[in-house]
Amino acid sequence: MKRVRTSGLAAMGVGLLMAVAACSGGSDGGSEGGDTELRLWLNGTDTPQELRDYLVETFEAQNDGATLVIEEQDWSGLVPRLQTALASEEQTPDLVEIGNTQSPTFTYAGAFSDITDLYEDLGGDQLLEGFVEAGTVEDSVYAVPYYSGARAVFYRKDALQAAGVEVPTTLAEFREAAVTLQAANPGGQPTFSGFWFPGQDWYNGIAWIYTHGGDLAVQDGDRWVGNLSAPESQKALAEVQDLFANGTRAPRDADSEEPWVPFNNGEAAMFSAPTWARWSIDLPECNKGVAADDESEQAKALLAEQQACNEEKTGVFPLPGATAGEPAAVFAGGSNIAIPAKSGNQELARNLLEIIFSEEYQTMLAENGLIPGNSSYAGSLGDDAYAEAAREAALDAKLTPAAEKWAEVEGARILEDFFQEIANGADIAEASAKADQLITDTLN
Repeated sequence: MKRVRTSGLAAMGVGLLMAVAACSGGSDGGSEGGDTELRLWLNGTDTPQELRDYLVETFEAQNDGATLVIEEQDWSGLVPRLQTALASEEQTPDLVEIGNTQSPTFTYAGAFSDITDLYEDLGGDQLLEGFVEAGTVEDSVYAVPYYSGARAVFYRKDALQAAGVEVPTTLAEFREAAVTLQAANPGGQPTFSGFWFPGQDWYNGIAWIYTHGGDLAVQDGDRWVGNLSAPESQKALAEVQDLFANGTRAPRDADSEEPWVPFNNGEAAMFSAPTWARWSIDLPECNKGVAADDESEQAKALLAEQQACNEEKTGVFPLPGATAGEPAAVFAGGSNIAIPAKSGNQELARNLLEIIFSEEYQTMLAENGLIPGNSSYAGSLGDDAYAEAAREAALDAKLTPAAEKWAEVEGARILEDFFQEIANGADIAEASAKADQLITDTLN
């Protein structure tokens, strides 16, 4: 996901969101039909140019006189831009990609149009369940899954071989592998990590909590309460703190962004990211020096050689669970997609949504390493090691709590601060109680 797409959320502006809710409801008016420009917001570079071209060409062929403009947005600072745009009929896009953890807040705020009547046509029960839940309020569907990317572990084959380490099959073995690799330090780097695990990296850290049966927050009647102090979460956090202390030298004050960079630089033997990170691995011994803007056939051939070299020297496996043969319950990254309520081009936006959920486009998503929103087409991921790791990791992958104000928890960086405290050796019970209170106060 490369990037982790839902990090660094700004705190939600309650007043602005209420303005969105008060004025929601959309319009079937506007200039739908001839000479209409439809605006689609896509975030980051996860959607390849080939797929963007397909959307533009197919939409314009099926909607005479209408044009599609795709506007790429940065994940960083996306929430405040959405707050502003979705509250304005003049600024709103007509279809918008939104991070799965951001989806509940905007859905509850009334920012999106009701598309329940399209649910079956878009895939019905084959749509990724947790993502649908994040875009549903009282049995009405407002946002549907665009794609998912469960996390897997990438590793240097030569580093494991030099340290005499086998691919781990349980979380306990994973901890031992990270510690052993760090001690072996085959490259002789003073900052070498067995596993690249920055102190603020809650996206990876919560896999231990989920795998041991804990959670970040749970519903108690009509309230959401923090759950880090639960026994299951405490057991998991003890293992996480041990890994911070003995299996990584990643900075305590850094987050999960671009973990392949230290890996490429020889500073880590393993890192965890969505499986599309395979395209970001760029080992110095494999790099062919091709200029970024070189589109010649020779350049394409060199890049193919470069990728083959990178994949020959690296491997991938799903983070193992507590028991051998079972994957860990990792965080499911990815996006939802929705029609803003203030768009004046509701019908055209629905037409584009149906193209996105067509067999052709869903298959193209899978062929490009993204788990498609309609799980029926996940088989098109392929049968290589990356596809297998993605499928296995996705089996028990889990989203953050589908709480109305969850984006505010992320915006306040409560989890980054909490995991950094754990990484710095804080008392786990005390830190958890404090974070639970902050989460509870924020969600209610």
